[in-house]
Amino acid sequence: MAQNENLAALSAAGVSVWLDDLSRDRIQSGNLADLIATRSVVGVTTNPTIFQGALSQGHAYDAQVKDLAAQGADADAAIRTITTDDVRAACDVLAGVFDASGGVDGRVSIEVDPRLAFDAEKTAAQAVELWKIVERPNLFIKIPATEAGLPAISSVIAEGISVNVTLIFSVKRYRSVMGSYLDGLSKARAAGHDLAKIHSVASFFVSRVDTEIDKRLEAIGTPEALELRGKAGIANARLAYAEYQDVFDGGAHTSTYAHLAAAGANRQRPLWASTGVKNPEYSDTMYVTELVARNTVNTLPEKTLEAVADHGEVRGDTASGTGAAAQEVFDKLAVVGIDLVDVFDVLEREGVDKFEKSWAELLSATTEELSAAASKGN
Repeated sequence: MAQNENLAALSAAGVSVWLDDLSRDRIQSGNLADLIATRSVVGVTTNPTIFQGALSQGHAYDAQVKDLAAQGADADAAIRTITTDDVRAACDVLAGVFDASGGVDGRVSIEVDPRLAFDAEKTAAQAVELWKIVERPNLFIKIPATEAGLPAISSVIAEGISVNVTLIFSVKRYRSVMGSYLDGLSKARAAGHDLAKIHSVASFFVSRVDTEIDKRLEAIGTPEALELRGKAGIANARLAYAEYQDVFDGGAHTSTYAHLAAAGANRQRPLWASTGVKNPEYSDTMYVTELVARNTVNTLPEKTLEAVADHGEVRGDTASGTGAAAQEVFDKLAVVGIDLVDVFDVLEREGVDKFEKSWAELLSATTEELSAAASKGN
């Protein structure tokens, strides 16, 4: 089977194509393997919302839920078993990609319980637990980039565990995330871990920025404000890429990483998350084609993946050297009255709340399924 030309071009431009979805049906049907073979997919991300959707559809989990009910498992234990089983299986499907890429790709992410987002110690403890349960070298543990998450990132990296830092919205917070990664690497080195085996990505959310800022621009309603709709998300990500280059790619502050790289450390790649376009007036591939740069990852929902495969125009690097123009967009947003600090605070709170809500729905649905299975067993 041949790779799709558009997605192959994206991959050749230095963007790792990851699927933002996972389900047991996708694994067992061979669909994930097909996407690796025909859509240049080299990784998978998931989150509580995705798992909640997967478990609520079809019957792929019925037999396991029945077994868990017979064992007397509660909802938390059942979810932990079900999700880690799926992630482990996906890791195995992607093992060949992992080996071929030298451990850079072939990665599957699993998120810590979102209810722990503001508790660093418990987040770190669960990260270690999940790493041991899945027991695959191509696993990423997802830790949210809340203030409490920053020390958890450092401590988990220090244990030699690879981390996907999620829910990053602002460039300011992104700088802190990179600092936590480098701090963790320094501690890992001191503890005797092989730095070459530790990998990390920093998941920078894109479309949600436009959704929130566009709403505020429309409320302002001036021609100057309306002209800025649909520009903030890409500008924000391009500013983040400039910061990445500054720290990891030969910029003014690369010295700390260079010192660790000499000991085998890997760069923490930017990952563009939330790249499904919400506004039908915008190009459905813009959060992919406008954020092309080497050493980046783009996690695509399947709908966006197929849109890029069908009509995405990959024009080479569209992110490097765009920092000044991106800053102009943000300067204009401030002039028309957008409070960017408040925007990013709102987005972080909503991001955590969304995952907590999905987790609660997942717990409730799993509890009901366990009860129903137990009743049938009796």
